[in-house]
Amino acid sequence: MPGKKILFISTVNSDLSLMAAGFASVLAPSGTDIVGAGPVFISSSRKATVSGLCGADFNSVDILPIADITDKTFDLVITICRSTWDVFPYFKGLPAVIHWDLELEEMSDSKNILDQNILIQVSAILKDRVTSLFTHGYINAFSEAKTNTDNILNSLSEGIFAHDLNRRIFYFSTKASELTGLSADDVMGKDCHDIFQGGLCSENCSFCGGTEIEPFDEKTYPISFSNGHGKRKECDLSVVPLKDDTGRIYGVAASLKDNSELNLLKLRNREINSFRGIIGNDPQMIDVFQQIKDVADYPFPVHIFGETGTGKELVAAAIHNESPRRNKPFVPVNCGALPESLIESELFGHVKGAFSGAVKDKKGRFELAEGGTIFLDEIGELSKDMQVKLLRFLQESTFEKVGGEKTMTANVRVISATNRNLKKEVQNNTFREDVYYRLNVIPVVLPPLRNKKNDIPLLVTHFLSKIAQIHQGIVPDFSEEALSAMMQYSFPGNVRELENAVQYAIVRSRGKTIMPEHLPMEFSGLIAESNIKRGPSKKLNHDAVRDAIVKAGGNKSKAARILGVGRATLYRFIDEHDILDS
Repeated sequence: MPGKKILFISTVNSDLSLMAAGFASVLAPSGTDIVGAGPVFISSSRKATVSGLCGADFNSVDILPIADITDKTFDLVITICRSTWDVFPYFKGLPAVIHWDLELEEMSDSKNILDQNILIQVSAILKDRVTSLFTHGYINAFSEAKTNTDNILNSLSEGIFAHDLNRRIFYFSTKASELTGLSADDVMGKDCHDIFQGGLCSENCSFCGGTEIEPFDEKTYPISFSNGHGKRKECDLSVVPLKDDTGRIYGVAASLKDNSELNLLKLRNREINSFRGIIGNDPQMIDVFQQIKDVADYPFPVHIFGETGTGKELVAAAIHNESPRRNKPFVPVNCGALPESLIESELFGHVKGAFSGAVKDKKGRFELAEGGTIFLDEIGELSKDMQVKLLRFLQESTFEKVGGEKTMTANVRVISATNRNLKKEVQNNTFREDVYYRLNVIPVVLPPLRNKKNDIPLLVTHFLSKIAQIHQGIVPDFSEEALSAMMQYSFPGNVRELENAVQYAIVRSRGKTIMPEHLPMEFSGLIAESNIKRGPSKKLNHDAVRDAIVKAGGNKSKAARILGVGRATLYRFIDEHDILDS
């Protein structure tokens, strides 16, 4: 096994490691690195004593403290006693492991020294085992098995890595290095949360609460991150527990499947109907999804503009959850809902006695959001005085509590939103220009529902599914006529109004198919018009229907959603025009 590193380790007694490593040093092929590790340092006089009793020279053998081997990589690890493996169930690089299981726990005294007669007996056992190890071909067999295992794991299209209960990585495959842009040397022995800023698993991590892990079989969930080369990756992460022969979990093995190109293709072909809880596949929403991904990895301020009910907070939360800050707080603040007299205290906090009722120090939202993201909704409602205080934070990341003299700092990303045109507010002298430009570094504009009506069937299906989960019952479906009426409505309240309309219709229908008369009264002027219509919608044509069916993979229900019509309308058009036969 030339060029390989072999470790002999005992947590019970350092003499055992000295003897095993000493015998191995004599028998090992040239170029083999033999390492011994034990619980205590062995003095020169002790080495001489053990050498004399064993009839061998161990004086040149060094025994490392166990603490010094945890960041080293070995090809073969030999644990001399069973308790060693219980204490150290992992080694970096997944080396081959042999357990010799000598029962010596009761044999050493308080100074970790073996009785002379026991030492002589154990010496004979160790010499015999080390001799067999090197003369019977076991070393080469274990080396070949280790190489084969590495070759298999490194040839997989998924990136494989593993860590212990303290999240210290001890295996990292070649594909994992390729996906993350990090070498095995970069990550071995390090906390995966330190290596992957924000953690790969985010809220799905099973190892954030210490080493007491709830039993699980397998978990799979999507993740996104920027690799070491600054390239964004979107993967499926699958994790399975690592268990010893008693069933005790001692770590986790994970695989990364790269979906980046596939997701990009789906996005371009409008095959993605949702993203981070935001529903839609209208081209305008696809652009929003891409913007969220593009801005997530940068700390720059984002300003979201959209009418009431377009989902501004959902977009802000999506940016946060896609970012490296995802494991830190997301703190939303509705600036329009806070009284002018309290908003400074709410944002920046106050000290005891700052004003009447301030009976103790209080942290503000910026302080609570440390390391994460603060979402300032309805930012246009802030007074000019508060805008000045906000400007200071935007420029310097500093603030002072109300009544306090100490200047504080916070590492917080600012995302703001409004349903008002801030540029016009600046022109009207109701909003400070300098604050506007500090907030509007990256603008994101959300389209109103009336401009993306093809998303209405998708949203209706989503809300029906959501209600079915809450009430755990069968929820009625929308008739073609009712859906047609909804497609004609302008929805001034946008998606929020649509959800309210769906809930209202479910109650009115009493569990039956939702008809136009079950819709809110705002739709009454459109119901008669929808009832007059006959035949397929004017938006349908031969080419559009064929393209939608191909894009949906032959699934006509999905094709109907793509076209923004009811299933019955599409089926009728297909029958009348022999689409599938042409």
